[in-house]
Amino acid sequence: MADGDNWRPPRPCEAYRAEWDLCRSARHRLHHYYVHGEQPACEQWRRDLASCREWEERRSAEAQRSLCESERARVRAARKHALVWPLRQSPPADWHLPLPQDEKDQ
Repeated sequence: MADGDNWRPPRPCEAYRAEWDLCRSARHRLHHYYVHGEQPACEQWRRDLASCREWEERRSAEAQRSLCESERARVRAARKHALVWPLRQSPPADWHLPLPQDEKDQ
């Protein structure tokens, strides 16, 4: 962890508030339920918002630790999923040619 006087939260507190509000929105809940079959877990965003405010108000070492751990967990979760397709280093040689037309489309 960085020095307490120079350390800043990974995101502004408004970002944690916006994420928490989005997570609790009806549209997000419906979409998340449709995709994953369960309601979204929004509690971590609320805890992160509370920790961020605690850091801004009191410079709490516990709030700093909590925010750092939460962000590390988010990064680990994002890296957990492999890419579906390998990334290309350059475009295909024939990328500029017209696409083939199906006979049934004409």
